[in-house]
Amino acid sequence: GFWGLVNNAGISTFGETGWLSMEKYEKFADVNLLGSIRTTLAFLPLLRKYKGRIVFMSSIIAYFTLGNGIYSMTKAAMEKFCDALRLEMKKFGVRVCIIQPGNYARSTKIQPPVSAEEIWNELNEEEKEVYSKEYVQERANFFNNILSKGSTNGHEVVDVMVDALMSPAPKARYMVAKLKEKALVFVCALFPTVVMDSVLSYALSK
Repeated sequence: GFWGLVNNAGISTFGETGWLSMEKYEKFADVNLLGSIRTTLAFLPLLRKYKGRIVFMSSIIAYFTLGNGIYSMTKAAMEKFCDALRLEMKKFGVRVCIIQPGNYARSTKIQPPVSAEEIWNELNEEEKEVYSKEYVQERANFFNNILSKGSTNGHEVVDVMVDALMSPAPKARYMVAKLKEKALVFVCALFPTVVMDSVLSYALSK
């Protein structure tokens, strides 16, 4: 029979909202969100028949963004799709699990280091009038610093994927992240938006 499906495909990039083209938004939605939906729909009859498992690779970035809002957008949308699917599949005995890794950029290589020069060259004239080249460089340095602190222990996420597929009682959500990353998710999920915005604004100013 057909037992498990892991929706793991994903791409990432950096850039403030106005820096990215509509084509790039469409590409990210197609790969990160619609790609997982297409694959799930294709295998759904078999998963229902064999009471299997569906695992989605999300991210703690579904809760907040620090320069990669386009990635956050797709992960947040995926989580809502999973929430609906999990409830609908319960009557068929199909388990749906979401994995929420923290910063594993150094393990996955999903996001290469950011080049401020390349970003600046791709900006249209309207954006260049609003943002200085120095600002773009500061943001690039900030984001590259985050990437450099990513965990190299990618096996931690793989272990969770195995548990989601094989455990007799899998969790609906698995968060695989450092303590401070979990604390940030806690603030974003439970505190008023004004608190979340203050925390993230402070982080972005550092």
